[in-house]
Amino acid sequence: MGEDAIGQEQRKVSWLYGLLDAARERTEGSARAQAGGGGGFQQRVDRDTAENERYRRLAQFAAVEHGLCFGRIDGRDGDTLYVGRMGLRDEEGEPVLIDWRAPAARPFYTATSFDPGPLTRRRHIHTRGRRVVDLDDEVFDLAGMRPADRAGLVGEAALLATLRKGRTGRMSDVVATIQAEQDEVVRAAFQGVLVVQGGPGTGKTVAALHRAAYLLYTHRDALSRRGVLIIGPNPTFLRYIERVLPGLGETDVGLATLGELFPGVHATAVDPPETAVVKGSPEMADLLTAALARRRPVPDEDLTIEADGMPVTLSAGAARRAHEHARALRAPHNLQRRIYVHDVLAALAEDQLERLEKATDEPLLKLLEEGGLSAELREILEDPSSLLRDEHDAEYAKEQLWQDPAVRALIDGLWPELTPQEFLADLYADREFLEVAGFGALHRAPGAAWTVGDVPLLDEAAELLGVDDREGRARERQGEALREEEVRYALGVLQVTGIEGITAADLAERQREERGPVTAAERLADRDWAYGHIIVDEAQELSAMAWRAVMRRVPTRSVTIVGDLAQTGSPAGARSWGEMLAPFVRERWRELRLLVNYRTPAGIMRLAEDVLAEVDPEAEAPASVREEGDPPIAVPLDSPAELPALIAAERARIGDGRVAVITSAAWHPAVTAALSGVPTGITPESLDEPVVILTAGESKGLEFDAVVIADPVGILTESASGGHDLYVAVTRATRRLAIAHTGPLPDLLRRLEG
Repeated sequence: MGEDAIGQEQRKVSWLYGLLDAARERTEGSARAQAGGGGGFQQRVDRDTAENERYRRLAQFAAVEHGLCFGRIDGRDGDTLYVGRMGLRDEEGEPVLIDWRAPAARPFYTATSFDPGPLTRRRHIHTRGRRVVDLDDEVFDLAGMRPADRAGLVGEAALLATLRKGRTGRMSDVVATIQAEQDEVVRAAFQGVLVVQGGPGTGKTVAALHRAAYLLYTHRDALSRRGVLIIGPNPTFLRYIERVLPGLGETDVGLATLGELFPGVHATAVDPPETAVVKGSPEMADLLTAALARRRPVPDEDLTIEADGMPVTLSAGAARRAHEHARALRAPHNLQRRIYVHDVLAALAEDQLERLEKATDEPLLKLLEEGGLSAELREILEDPSSLLRDEHDAEYAKEQLWQDPAVRALIDGLWPELTPQEFLADLYADREFLEVAGFGALHRAPGAAWTVGDVPLLDEAAELLGVDDREGRARERQGEALREEEVRYALGVLQVTGIEGITAADLAERQREERGPVTAAERLADRDWAYGHIIVDEAQELSAMAWRAVMRRVPTRSVTIVGDLAQTGSPAGARSWGEMLAPFVRERWRELRLLVNYRTPAGIMRLAEDVLAEVDPEAEAPASVREEGDPPIAVPLDSPAELPALIAAERARIGDGRVAVITSAAWHPAVTAALSGVPTGITPESLDEPVVILTAGESKGLEFDAVVIADPVGILTESASGGHDLYVAVTRATRRLAIAHTGPLPDLLRRLEG
């Protein structure tokens, strides 16, 4: 490695960090000056206006601290540009570091040996903290380079160097490895639905993460208030990538799993395959609608209860009219209930008052007939207007009836107020209804933990039920009245001070106490929040019901869908993008395919192609660009107890790298016993260990230096998607793959028999 080249780039990087520090100090100093300054009215307005911008800038400075500058491009015209996570200017205002999302940085990503564009060289700068530790040059036009630059060439292609390094528990910082194929994904128009179909190792997740930052950069006006949501397959996967986006200079991105989409629920458990299929089917929406209708029975006979010590009757006709009136309101169940309660209370109050009148008037009328009353009382009783009730009597009666537990029980039995959790738990416990409806697989006892498959159903239930938010609407009315008063006050201020160039409404908005930017956590807690864009990773695993929940959160249908149909492991997952998307956008979606595998060596990928050809003949495996590496091997064992020796041998071959043992469910207990002390499952701790035991489903989206597949026959046969699971397992390795088996290999691995 040329120390002179590293020293040269170190001086440049240190200078850039000096500019970053200076910019940070200016921003912090400005904040201190403004905070302590007091000043006049206009100064206070300016200070409030600048507060959020300073907050954003300081957050950005902190986010780009690691890996501020990662690339350099040399053009045929002799110009050199440095590329980084944000743009910086020197003391004279000249650009010295180009933001990676700026048009000027595009050649850094799009140049290839076939089409280098204006470049003669692309240099990748690797740093640790603020220290340059490595350089890699890619030369496109050696003859066009200056002699001094030719003499200073170092390294090899950054991508291959990155792949040869040992993996950590977190995704590598891969800003500099985006190639032209991914660049097309990153910079695609953000309107509408974009499907990124890519096989193992094609960098589709990397491209999606960069797309999130790029969209926030280029469409800030449209997305700054709404934000971007990234939905990943599991909590550990999100932890695996969460450091990448802040490193790109963007923090306004929410990360969630499907099990976290419903506020207050954090589901991680999964359903058995047959239950998952039922919960994920679009017919579940109809089942929930039918189940809710059963909770609103219309009695076919009068109902009499005792309230406040006397009988009161709701006639069948009054109940039917109340039901029809409530249903006529196009609103969710709990909001319709308000109308229903009002009408039922009115009917009960009318019946109660009639009973009271009858009980009071009948003795007097009898005396009237018998002539036992004075002429004055007789005149009053014979006057029809004397029997009319005051209009306040009915309202008072309704209020008193609403306080009676028997009345509440009657109404709740006919039109209950429900939460999504109550509604779904009651439905699961109703074995008879579920079996008659053909959904018997859903039955379970009350109190069971929510599964990931329940979350879309809770969301669907929330859509049907709604929330009776009378208090919230009252607060909104109060807030509107307050805002109107603030505008009137601001108008008076403008008239007194003579300030020009600002309206009273704008001044009132600036003077109102700032609540600060809406955070990603706050957005996730608000089920009704509409995101500006959503990115769904491993999207092939989402069911039809899950897609309904996702699409509710992005009414504009601005969505990036990232996945590989050939890796679908969920029995309720996608078999066709068009089939999944048709209910939401019909045919108005576009697809970009990633066809180059940057991760998996060609020898391993040829074996993966054999597997894919058997389980999904129409699918196209990505072409590997890595010919180096050891070929995959088959290792016959007498029992799983022999695995420790195999793992030790693999670790010796890869040095500091990481090994994953991907096992069938049948072998899992024996593998765990044989590898005592080795962590299992995708926990944050396990991914930091040198060896981890996983199932095929758990390994999805992850990568390891070496992979040992234990019991391929078991993986292949233990579920309907076993072939897809084996394809996933085979494509997790970046350097070595070993297949451990005790019996004959399945036919789709027969390449290993030679």
